[in-house]
Amino acid sequence: MAANSRSAPDGTAAVGLRLVLLGPGDTLREAARELAPSVGFSVQSSARSDDVLRLLEAQRVDALIVESTASDGTLLDLLREIKTRRPDCEVVVISESASVSLAVQAVKLGAYDFLPKPFDLQDLNALLQRLAAHVRMTQESRLLRDSMRTRQGFGSIVGRSPEMEKLYRIISKAAFSTHPVLVLGESGTGKELVARSIHYSGPNQDKPFIPVDCGSLVPTLIESELFGYVRGAFTGAVRSKEGLLSIANGGTVFLDEVGELPVDLQAKLLRALQEKEIRPVGSTHSVKIDVRVLAATNRDLETAVEKGAFRKDLFYRLNVLTLRIPPLRERRGDIPMLAEYFLERITNAGGGPRTISSEAMELLMAYDWPGNVRELENCIERACAMSSGPGLHVGDLPTSIQNSRLGVAPVATDASGIVPLLELERRAIVSALERLNGDKLLAARLLGIGKTTLYRKLKEYSFRD
Repeated sequence: MAANSRSAPDGTAAVGLRLVLLGPGDTLREAARELAPSVGFSVQSSARSDDVLRLLEAQRVDALIVESTASDGTLLDLLREIKTRRPDCEVVVISESASVSLAVQAVKLGAYDFLPKPFDLQDLNALLQRLAAHVRMTQESRLLRDSMRTRQGFGSIVGRSPEMEKLYRIISKAAFSTHPVLVLGESGTGKELVARSIHYSGPNQDKPFIPVDCGSLVPTLIESELFGYVRGAFTGAVRSKEGLLSIANGGTVFLDEVGELPVDLQAKLLRALQEKEIRPVGSTHSVKIDVRVLAATNRDLETAVEKGAFRKDLFYRLNVLTLRIPPLRERRGDIPMLAEYFLERITNAGGGPRTISSEAMELLMAYDWPGNVRELENCIERACAMSSGPGLHVGDLPTSIQNSRLGVAPVATDASGIVPLLELERRAIVSALERLNGDKLLAARLLGIGKTTLYRKLKEYSFRD
């Protein structure tokens, strides 16, 4: 098997990507050896399929160009064998057959591209450039996924459940795209963390990342924040201000709770995304922008579109890539890892090492977490504040979480924040039962009440044994 390690035209060595040529054609071999190093491929070639199949098992091959004069069936069988042995190898098929059916079948079997003969050097050069860019992006995406998988979490995103593995794959793909991304998820799932991960994992990570909370700003303020304004545009505009869509030049603007945008402002945002320009408030001139927009919402935007509360055209513009963050109740297996992550962060902040008892962890795993990861974080911080030692126990957890196990409906406090005596009594009984693993007789004795009184109280609390 012949090898080639020629330098690129600029004199630098071509390293990193490995391309193998399979076929009898001297013309293709010479042309590929001339063009491939300029896009980063080192080239090897062989006229025998057996040699190439052995090479695929012996070393890494990033891309393979198969030039075939064989029948369609034989060519497809070879392609199937190549993808079985090395699924991650990108394969390009070059054939004298210009059959659309052959091209479709080849792509279905995993071929990256199909090039019919005859072709010229420009066709081959364009193909090699696309192939090299695709291989690099795939490798970077794979490295990013592996980084997420091997570390405890990516940034502050923590989890190794199947749902999170799927999320990591989508983030890694979205990071190397320039398309808008719509991040969907319940409150507290970490939509901004995901948006930050997309930005800081991509090629523009050194550019600005600017979050905008659309739900907390009045409509006029959102418009001036996004688009900017000129001096004298309104009362109090004593100087011009550049809009965030312009400030984030080359970077990312994250529109959190985009579903809260007023309809008239939605139209202006749509035009900005389509025309890649904005007009500051009070200005007669447009300003060109170069920014990627990531948006997030916990609302059902499709329903909002049906009701006329959200523009259909803006929805489709933002919804090029959709990423759904699973609620915590759908990935309970990540709860221990998340809890340990929050404990480690508290320890690093000077809070001292902490542990969670198995009983407390069981309760955390059983709870439904309507506030998702944010609620779990708050729970761990509160438990650390309430605990009397390095170990966190059931009694240190919030009452609402303790009650979820006992089936006790929580009693609201007075408007003044004063807890009624009946509520204090209920909490004392619940805490005792938790600490004693449900032993009612021992709980009654330690609380100083009769067992009949305890059973009556539990019945009042709708306790389920």
